[in-house]
Amino acid sequence: MTEYINISNNRVPLLRTGVVIVGTGAAALSAALAVKNNPDYAGGLLVLTEGMKMGTSRNTGSDKQTYYKLATGINTPDCAANMANDYFAGGSMHGDLALTEAMGSLRGFYRLVSLGVPFPSDKYGEYTGYKTDHDKFMRATSCGPLTSKYMTEALERACFSAGVPFLDGYRVIQVLTKDGKAVGVVALAESAVTDDNPAGLTVILSGAVIWATGGPSAVYHSSVYPESQNCSLGAPLLAGASAINLTESQYGIASVKFRWNLSGSYQQVIPRYVSIDENGVEREFLGEYFTEHDLCHAVFSKGYEWPFDPDKLTRGSHSSKVDMAVYGEVLKGRRVYMDFRRNPTVIEQGGLTATVVGQVAFDYLTSSRSLGDAPVKRLRQMNERAYQLYLSHGIDLETEMLEISVCAQHLNGGLECDIWYENPKLKSFYPVGECGGVFGIKRPGGSALNSTQVGSLRAAEKACAIKAEPMNSADALSDQLESAAKFATLLETGGMTVAEILKKRAADARLHDECAAFIRDPEKIKALMKKTSNELNNFFSENSARDYRALVQLQINYDVLVTRYAMLSAISAYIGDGGLSRGSYLIGSGEIPDDVVTDTSHRDRVLITEMGVSDGYVVSANYMEPVRPIPTVDNWFENVYNAYGKKEMYE
Repeated sequence: MTEYINISNNRVPLLRTGVVIVGTGAAALSAALAVKNNPDYAGGLLVLTEGMKMGTSRNTGSDKQTYYKLATGINTPDCAANMANDYFAGGSMHGDLALTEAMGSLRGFYRLVSLGVPFPSDKYGEYTGYKTDHDKFMRATSCGPLTSKYMTEALERACFSAGVPFLDGYRVIQVLTKDGKAVGVVALAESAVTDDNPAGLTVILSGAVIWATGGPSAVYHSSVYPESQNCSLGAPLLAGASAINLTESQYGIASVKFRWNLSGSYQQVIPRYVSIDENGVEREFLGEYFTEHDLCHAVFSKGYEWPFDPDKLTRGSHSSKVDMAVYGEVLKGRRVYMDFRRNPTVIEQGGLTATVVGQVAFDYLTSSRSLGDAPVKRLRQMNERAYQLYLSHGIDLETEMLEISVCAQHLNGGLECDIWYENPKLKSFYPVGECGGVFGIKRPGGSALNSTQVGSLRAAEKACAIKAEPMNSADALSDQLESAAKFATLLETGGMTVAEILKKRAADARLHDECAAFIRDPEKIKALMKKTSNELNNFFSENSARDYRALVQLQINYDVLVTRYAMLSAISAYIGDGGLSRGSYLIGSGEIPDDVVTDTSHRDRVLITEMGVSDGYVVSANYMEPVRPIPTVDNWFENVYNAYGKKEMYE
């Protein structure tokens, strides 16, 4: 029989479970399977999701979406220490997390293989690899454009087979806390809507919360995040969970009609870049930024240097000048395209030769047997699935150009976590996947997919080891529950429609992109912070929703505002501390500088952000902490054997 409690005159269902998992992607499903299959835990499990088919894992990818793992190729000797050092070298990343991500890599990878994810191996069983960005050891592997989708589907099948209980259609709006611990969540659920509970409020008490909701997708306008994914960092931030490195997002060239990363093969076949102005005049614009000798090499290099990187504006391959050139055309009001039908003019005039495209590019195309006379032919020779991916979404690269922009793709920072992926400021709360703040300034391509598996397995292991159990009663949480019930007061007959709410969200996202995406303007950031603060603090007096579905979208707007404020405050604090361009963003006006001085003084520190409510106003605090070094490990077998599974191991 369902238990009910009264919250501000709403008759609200109350559920209890040992572990509640929020999310529906590769991290959430991995954690759910690990908890369900743990033989020593009987505390119960619930998985809450806004929609099983939503989220980044199931709906995004690239030419051959990369999974980064410890190298297992016969010609590539590797070890966890090497991998940890490469993670750590990216800057502003804790060494113990770098080691944990490396140590857990093969455990997560081979678990996916055993679940049927079709990572390719040769007839001897070798899972060979290739080189990805910020990678020395050819640790990358891939199932093609849909690697994370295959991961999610395999984990979903395993979860259903194991009998994992799901509650679909639940939007979590608040994380409940007591004595510095997460003790449950409050959600909006359409299935719980009644005359006595018009907002569908639902309370779930739990002994542990595993948060696997992905990145802050709705903060951005130009974005490669799938439109089905929403922002879900605000609730834990207001509950007291600390964040780390919210300054560090990743940006790169992507298609906009169908959101997809244009890395790897899409660049290595050297397509033509063109823009079209308001009069329909088409122009091939990269020639204004590159010499004929450098143009093709820069485009080719975008394949494995896909993220925008200020270090690559004036040094090395200069590949990030391509991003700046695209951005410059967009600022001029032009629509920008990659054209796979025709070669760049420099190739049309000089031919596909080592002299024209560069020796590295020519050798790569030769080795890949991809020397067709047009970019789309080279793409189909090199990676037919990359061509078919767009065709399956109604875009034929044989006959039409592909509209593009520089888009947000990934948050390297996120909610802070320790080596068991538990938040240090909010115990029993475990952020895993992209929402977990594992990475720093730079990370190897594909490391995010590795982290979904490492973090989820570690969090599930600890939640089970500490025997997470829910509170018996919600009486001590009455103030928090009444706060959550404020969202029910937003329901009004003449309130905003879904379309109006989405229009408002899009307008704010454009403002964010103008000052705080891959080009960051300090003064405009301060102005947007003030605007965001005002909107937050007046939210419940200035907004209303016409029906339940509008209410859900309005709550997402609230979450976006909290998240945006946290991100802007972190960026402003970093710049105020003397921080310079780094990672995947340029601090300045948006023009390509003659030289770029990138930041080095903050590499040995991380930026912590904490949110709260003071006198009814949402506030933030930011401070620097030194990175933790890579630990020296006592791996003497008998010592590990005797310590394994004991309480001290998890402290």
